Amino acid sequence: MIAGIGVDVVDLARFERALARTPALRERLFAPGERGLGAHSLAARFAAKEALIKSLGNVPGFRWIDIEIVRDADGNPSFVLSNAVADLLVSRGIATPHLSMSHDGGVAFAFVVAERTGS
Repeated sequence: MIAGIGVDVVDLARFERALARTPALRERLFAPGERGLGAHSLAARFAAKEALIKSLGNVPGFRWIDIEIVRDADGNPSFVLSNAVADLLVSRGIATPHLSMSHDGGVAFAFVVAERTGS
């Protein structure tokens, strides 16, 4: 059963300017394993984090670095969640947040479907 969906789009040029203007954003928004990636990949990951939060609704006490996007051996993205975000998924019975993301034509895009346990 679907518990929620979320989508987000990020303007790549605007995101690159924000990173250049405020270098501390990398540490505030991204887990250590994400920080070395290029701006386009970071923009897609930021869109994925926003889409996840939208799919869950209110997530009190979360930090951006509690949400990490990783890729499996085939290149498929997924979430590694910790602290308040991980606890919220457990409390809401969400087994899997499915993720798709891309960047092209000046935008980064992400879509998340939060699936309940036993669905």
